[in-house]
Order: sequence, then C-alpha cells, then structure tokens
Amino acid sequence: MSQLLGVVSDVTLVMDLQGVIEDVSTGRDTLAALGCQAWIGRRWIDTVTTESRIKIQEMLQSKGTPDFLRWRHVNHLSPLGNEVALQYVLLPLGGSKLLALGRDLESLAELQRRLVETQQSMERDYLRLRHIEARYRVLFDTSSEAVLMVDASTQRVLEANVGAQSLLKDAGKRLVGRDVRECFEADSQGEVQSLLRMALATGRIEMCSARVAGLPSAWTVSATVFRQEGGAQFLVRLVTRDAVAAPLHEAGSSAALSEAMERFPDGWLLTDTSGTIKSVNEEGMALLGLTASSQVVGQNLERWLQRGAVDWGVLNTSLRQQLPVRNFATEVRTLSGMTLPVEVSAVCLSRPEPMYAFFVRDMDRRLQGGAFVAQSQIHPFADLSQLVGRRPIKDIVGETVDTIERLCIEAALELTHNNRASAAEMLGLSRQSLYVKLRRFGMVAEAEADNP
Repeated sequence: MSQLLGVVSDVTLVMDLQGVIEDVSTGRDTLAALGCQAWIGRRWIDTVTTESRIKIQEMLQSKGTPDFLRWRHVNHLSPLGNEVALQYVLLPLGGSKLLALGRDLESLAELQRRLVETQQSMERDYLRLRHIEARYRVLFDTSSEAVLMVDASTQRVLEANVGAQSLLKDAGKRLVGRDVRECFEADSQGEVQSLLRMALATGRIEMCSARVAGLPSAWTVSATVFRQEGGAQFLVRLVTRDAVAAPLHEAGSSAALSEAMERFPDGWLLTDTSGTIKSVNEEGMALLGLTASSQVVGQNLERWLQRGAVDWGVLNTSLRQQLPVRNFATEVRTLSGMTLPVEVSAVCLSRPEPMYAFFVRDMDRRLQGGAFVAQSQIHPFADLSQLVGRRPIKDIVGETVDTIERLCIEAALELTHNNRASAAEMLGLSRQSLYVKLRRFGMVAEAEADNP
C-alpha cells in the first residue's frame, strides 16, 4: 500500500476529520527541505500560505466525497521563507480519517517559467525583426539609387524601390513579377545574364555595363547574392557612370590635396577650436626645429607662440567669427628656445568638424630674398633729411616718434579687430596708457574719451 502511494503521490498526509495531521510520508528527497515531518500534530491549514487556506477549508468540508474529488493547487511556506507549490486531492480513509495525496509542482512550474521566458524571447526577437524590417523598408524606399530584388532561380523581380520604378517608368508597380532581363535593351540582356551567373558562382559583388530599356546612355549594374528563406536572391543596383566616377574623382582630389599640404613650401598646422595641434607638415616641423610630428601633435599652439595667449586670443577671435586671418605678424619659439619672426594666415574649416588651418611663413627667409627690402632698411626715413636745417632736430624727432606710435597703435587695433584690451597687451602698454595715446592722436570718440 505504501509503495502504491509513493508512486501516485510525492507527499501523503493522514489526518483526522478536523484536518490535524497524524502521519506524513514523502516520496522525494527534494521535499525534505520543506520540513514535512514537522507538520505532525499541526493542522493542515496552518502549513499553507494565506491565499491557499480557503482551498484547504473547502477540501476538508467536502471530506473527500466523490462529487468534490479534484486536484487543488496549494502553496506551502518552507522554513527558508520561499513558497513550494503542491497539488492535492483529498480521499476518505476509513470512517474517521482523511488521506491527502500531494504532487510536487516544481517541475511543472519550471516548465511554465521556461515557457514564459521562451515566449518573451520570441516576442523580443519578433519586435527586433520588425524594427529591422522597418529600417530596411525606409532605406530601400528612400534610396536615390535604383534597386531591385531578384529571385535567383526564376530571375523575376521580387521588389523594386521608388528609384527603380521611376527609372524604368513603372509608376503602376507592374515591374514586380517581370523577368529582370526585360528591364534592359536586347543587346545588353546577355551581359546582365552573365553578370547574375557570375555573382551566383563567386558570391562576390559583380559589376557590368548595360543599357536600360528606354534610355540612351549605358548604366553600371551591380549584383550581390544572398540567401533568404532557403533560396538565393540578388540585390541589383543600377547606377549612372557619372555617379560611379564621382567618388573616385573625389577620392583622387582628396589624396592630391593631402599630398599638396604635406609638401607645401610654408609651414602648415591643423588644430581643433581649442588650439590643440592635430597635424603638421614637414616644413612646419622644420620651422619649429622638430624631428618628428609627435613632438608637437597633441600640444596647444599657444605654447609655440612668443606672445602666447595674446596671439592666440587674436587668432581665435577672428576664426571663431569665420573671419580669415591674413599676414598676422608674430614670432614663434623653436624647440631649442630661439625666436623666429613669422607671418601667419589662417582659416576656419567647418567639415567634417570645426577645425583651424594655419599657414606659417618664415619672415627671415622672405626678407633675405628681397634686395629692395634691404635697400629700404638702409634709409627708412630718407624723407626726413629734407627737414634738416628747416626745423629743430627736437621737433623732427618728436614728430617721428608720434608717427611711429600712431602707426603701431593702428596696426595693433587692426590685428585685434579693435579689441583694445588685446591691443594694449600686444603693445606692452596698460589699458589706461593706450587710451591716453588714443586721445592724444584723436583716435577715440569724445564719449569714449570721457569714459575709458
């Protein structure tokens, strides 16, 4: 009898008519953690969770009569605090005893959990596929190129985007289902047929030139093979010859421009908007006395300017306003610590990201190459000799100094775009001293003179 009960149930409870447990038998070692042996002497209803108590009451009230004989799901609370699900049926045993047969639902619960997890995973995969399909549809329909999806076995068009329908004059969408060779002139159909065979055999992108039906010029046709739903399909693209040649021409132009900048006879530096140097050509390295670009790349351009923050402030202000800088006279510090007079021109590049391009010219080399410059340095004030004997030397010197000061102030204001704080710093003057000289030379409005 006990063996039969062990086969039929995992837990067997013998209790009186009031539901007090008198004997417990377990057929599984996994239920030992439930502490079933400790239930002896306790009421059956006290061993279950709150939501299961009403089920126990209903089974005890039925007393196992055949009309109410059915399995009920009950949750027990283990000593560890977690719930254990069992399924019970209550049978009468003799005149004053009841027999409760219980089955462990842990395996069933595990199957249910796995079923739910599988269902959730399938729903996530389905949603991801829907998103991929939506992105593919947007890309397929909005592409400027003519694109056809062709079945490899029948060579019939499965899908055609808007570009293909417009190119092949198929506004009614009758293109789908037609043989792809009908989209081309008769003298090009054999070429397209060979293209598809070659793509299917090699698995690579194959290209050929063919004439589209109704169009005079030849087009470049490319075919890519892929497998879907157990069969091979072709992705056929139709591109004009000019569209194919344009990227090649653009790539060639970019390579030529890059080589030109590298071999430019003046120094060339590329920085970001904060002044961090990203690239430098060979002449720029020679100008700064460097042997490798790593000695300057990643450093701030301000470090290599003699006037540091002053020069960088002037340059950055102009470039930030998209104004080109032309022939800005300054000095740079070489790696050995020497100073070198240079002339800087710069522009702001907006693509692919905002950057500054600087062209640095060695002024020493420029001055040495011009003989007329040397002659002008010998007698820079030759016209003043005509005043000698007519006016006192003190007056001549005073006027000359005033003229030089005025010219220097005008040059500083022009370089700094009338930023007087930067101009004063560039001239080595205090801001108050600069305003005094501006008032003396009549270079400031009356209202500004009263409120410097």
